[in-house]
Amino acid sequence: MSYPPIRLGLVGLGKIACDQHLPAIAGNSRFDLVAVADPVHRLDGVRGYAGLAEMLAGEAGKLDAVALCTPPAVRVPLARAAIAAGLDVLLEKPPAAAPTQAQALEQLAARAGVTLYAAWHSRESEVVESARAWLATRSISAVHITWREDVRKWHPGQDWLLSKGGFGVFDPAINAFSILTEILPSGICVEGARMDVPANRGAPTDAHVDMRCSTGAPIIADLSILHPGHQQWDIVVNTPDGELVLRDGGHRLEIDGTLRQESGNDEYARIYRRFADLITRRESDADARPLSLVADALLLGTVTTGPDFEF
Repeated sequence: MSYPPIRLGLVGLGKIACDQHLPAIAGNSRFDLVAVADPVHRLDGVRGYAGLAEMLAGEAGKLDAVALCTPPAVRVPLARAAIAAGLDVLLEKPPAAAPTQAQALEQLAARAGVTLYAAWHSRESEVVESARAWLATRSISAVHITWREDVRKWHPGQDWLLSKGGFGVFDPAINAFSILTEILPSGICVEGARMDVPANRGAPTDAHVDMRCSTGAPIIADLSILHPGHQQWDIVVNTPDGELVLRDGGHRLEIDGTLRQESGNDEYARIYRRFADLITRRESDADARPLSLVADALLLGTVTTGPDFEF
């Protein structure tokens, strides 16, 4: 079946938008990128605006949807404005700065009859789907997450990430939580956390989080954005039937030390296919469970003040 193009506005032209969203949009024939909004950057050949308000005014009647790629602290009012304008909305992860904000947006979108899609890119992998299927009928004995990277490599100069509400180490670690909530066949709760926050920053650079499956199995997460060298994005799940390991951020699946499956870097292409499908079916997908785990860790955790951090 042939569908009319979805006229899309992109808000925020930062690193993720340029590295991931723009190529995925260009590679999807369902979308027509008609405008971008960013206070600093512009995109050749596409109409540009300083912000969403200016875009909505300048493109009135010419937009069907927006993708919001701003920092989470400013994303909610933008989403509200887009929903009020009758537009379908894609939210880069995390969907909001707090779970209650995400829930309110979901309710607002439902009342307005628009699609709201909270995109968790790390879930968008055939490897993650295979891991979920393997674990679906198995008991969980224990889970260990190691999520360590160098913030200077992956988020160079992005001071917002270490400001209050910027999530700090939980900005990348929420990717692990998004996979975890997708593959485990039981609920998850946070029991406590220890966090290191630089004296001149408002968000943690390191964290140890203790969680537990609803069945009682322990989950430990060791997280850092001050990790030198190559990143380590691993989830190890122990079961009575063997050990499942997801490596490379969910791109590599091992069972009992044997490689079972690998996937390429097509997460954002899958996100935009999913967004188009949700729009066609007039449905929403706004799962906030990964965000709730982060919020609980920040609420229940203890903080140690560390040395100043500079990029």
